[in-house]
Amino acid sequence: MNEFFQMGGYAFYVWTSYALTLLILIANWIIPLKQHQNLLRTLARKLRRKERDHVDPNP
Repeated sequence: MNEFFQMGGYAFYVWTSYALTLLILIANWIIPLKQHQNLLRTLARKLRRKERDHVDPNP
């Protein structure tokens, strides 16, 4: 089992590449999710502002 984790002397490079790949995959999942949430929040804020500023011409 220890041989597997040592990767024939290349463990540092192999495990570093696995960690970086995992980090990039997680970032590619989280960043668009956050952008989507921010977009929805911005649109909701604009809609509330538009509804608040809207004055009914026929009271």
